[in-house]
Amino acid sequence: MSNSSDFQRPDGRAWDQLRPIHLQQPFTKAPAGSVLAKFGDTQLICTVSIDEGVPKFLMGSNQGWLTAEYRMLPASTIPRQQREFAKLSGRTQEIQRLIGRSLRAALDMTAIANYTFTVDIDVLQADGGTRTGGITGGFIALKAACDRLMAEGKIERSPIRNAVAAVSVGLIDGKPILDLNYQEDLAVSVDMNVVMDSTGKLVEVQGTGESDTFSRSQLDQMLDVADKGIKELLALSC
Repeated sequence: MSNSSDFQRPDGRAWDQLRPIHLQQPFTKAPAGSVLAKFGDTQLICTVSIDEGVPKFLMGSNQGWLTAEYRMLPASTIPRQQREFAKLSGRTQEIQRLIGRSLRAALDMTAIANYTFTVDIDVLQADGGTRTGGITGGFIALKAACDRLMAEGKIERSPIRNAVAAVSVGLIDGKPILDLNYQEDLAVSVDMNVVMDSTGKLVEVQGTGESDTFSRSQLDQMLDVADKGIKELLALSC
């Protein structure tokens, strides 16, 4: 592979530049919050539905709950994805748990007592970053759902504690690359997903040496690049 100074991203972006972003909301009528989120060629429908009641383990706790579901639609990739029904793949389960954990970090559960929020992330087209896009788009839909609950007088205050967004970052020839598309995701030696809130605190970091190890200083460089991208994403979602 060429030296990092000679590396050219497939779409011509700078190494620390996000993909073009388009957010359309509301996108559908039925859910309390919805957005069609496009991050480059990755496209997702993110919706939030609200039901009265909470899981059994929260009954009597005066708290609400948030859960997430994630699916890739059959034509979102080449070759076609098989539909997942009762038995979910390990990847799907891992991603929807990540999305749920990340969005719960944004909420004060006592402010949505006795309500359950269900966040659905459906991938229309996948070109890398579906889990991070699901978190970012999911938060935008979540905020809209909370605003609707307040407007309807069902809750007294916003349950949003801090905004949340996520982005991917990787290393190519030791250079940190922000917001990977699929082609870049295949090429990086290190792949990382970073979730942060609007106070700058980390919610979750998932980093893997795909074909090489990485140093502490490289980790810090990737986190710095992710911080820049997430601040830009939060500016769009707040």
